[in-house]
Amino acid sequence: MQKVAKIILTSSLFTFCTIYFPTTATAAPTKKPLPVICKPTTAKAHTAKNITPPEVKPPFKNRTFTLTTNCGEIVIQANGKSAPITVTALSALAKGGFYNNSYCHRLTTEKIYVLQCGDPTGTGRGGPNFTYQDENLPQDIEINYPAGTVAMANRGANTNGSQFFIVYEDTSMDPNYTIWGRVTKGLDIVKAIAKEGVIDGTWDGMPKQMIAIERVRVR
Repeated sequence: MQKVAKIILTSSLFTFCTIYFPTTATAAPTKKPLPVICKPTTAKAHTAKNITPPEVKPPFKNRTFTLTTNCGEIVIQANGKSAPITVTALSALAKGGFYNNSYCHRLTTEKIYVLQCGDPTGTGRGGPNFTYQDENLPQDIEINYPAGTVAMANRGANTNGSQFFIVYEDTSMDPNYTIWGRVTKGLDIVKAIAKEGVIDGTWDGMPKQMIAIERVRVR
């Protein structure tokens, strides 16, 4: 089994929709709500691209990920110093076009409050041809994943790949998910998607309003 640093190798078109969310309460005069406009997207489930596992080596730097979506830009400040393996892997995936034209396949609106993205297959089971270890895990305390946190989804310990979730409201959960960044712009977009709910009316499933990652820029 080939190893690269700590990274381990393992074997439709949607209609235009405008979502409104309320602005912060202010004194009169009352302002109109700000719109989050979700444009049509051609993103659909597809086979994940094979990306060469990157070499993990210093210096480890903080990076900025800009997710261009059909609903606007989401900017993530990535902590490459605290989560160097994760940020190195995600940078390689983003630069290789792994995330292009993929939709966020999971929204939860009770108990935990996350939007999960990063699986080109749209099934929740897809990922790259490598996995890597956990790092920068939070403490087992209340609200250990505060609003704005960006963390890795996984299938168990040390099975990180491409899927990640954005926390849009303060959340408490098992401290088993690598924290690698925080949203500095666009959390309002995620909150607006969450307000629309899940497509089947439950609290855990496909978002009713499709949000798709068109491309990711890393700097």
